[in-house]
Amino acid sequence: MIDDIAPFDRTAVRRHRNRAAPGFGAHEFLFAEAAERVADRLDDIRRRFSVALDLGCHDGVLARALKGRGGIERLVQMDLSPAMAARAARFGPALAGDEERLPFARASFDAVLSCLSLHWVNDLPGALIQARHALKPDGLFLAAMLGGGSLGELRQALLQGEIEATGGASPRVSPFAELRDAAGLLQRAGFAGPVADLDAVAVTYESPLDLLKDLRGMGETNALAARPRAFTRRSVLAGAAARYAAEAENGRISATFHILFLTGWAPAQLGP
Repeated sequence: MIDDIAPFDRTAVRRHRNRAAPGFGAHEFLFAEAAERVADRLDDIRRRFSVALDLGCHDGVLARALKGRGGIERLVQMDLSPAMAARAARFGPALAGDEERLPFARASFDAVLSCLSLHWVNDLPGALIQARHALKPDGLFLAAMLGGGSLGELRQALLQGEIEATGGASPRVSPFAELRDAAGLLQRAGFAGPVADLDAVAVTYESPLDLLKDLRGMGETNALAARPRAFTRRSVLAGAAARYAAEAENGRISATFHILFLTGWAPAQLGP
């Protein structure tokens, strides 16, 4: 059973997004950037898609980036968070649903898109298989998700800060899929012509606290099932902040996000 080894608390993911939804627009820069890059890739394909699914739509950030681009004629949006889906409804049909349990019939869509949502899925191969089933023959799957190496600076600072303060370490930053595995995941899920590539997006902040505020505003705070449930000690946060600040250049710290782009096609004939 997937639930026995699930790395993520999906209830926490939903709660974080619900909490972030009202102010998401002030923190969505990373999602907006990824959405533009998804739209650019769609423009390169030069094909029309009568109906497409935005899987993990947040507040409609991908719908705003598309604005008639990419050959998408009708976009159905879905998010784990009811609050996010309600905001996305400004841009077209939207519903609350789970990427791990898609509520759509087979062969419903000409394209399935996703923008920075699938890195919170417990059973990624299973979610990809469901996405393929939702596609019509020769339908397109195109997703952006956070990949390995993301937030490496924060991860290292928290690790060292906790070791120094407590003598041990707890999981505080999510594991991410690696580029070397991404195309294989698509192939394993039954997609034809699987392609994976990676873009690095570097952001600077005045302080680690500003980064943490942005992550909270994005709904991207720690949702690991094994995360500590007590408040983090001040000594841990202070140590992590000091280590992070020590790496600053010109008075600003860096945070690097690695965005994986996965592209694949449903087989021309429906299979299992």
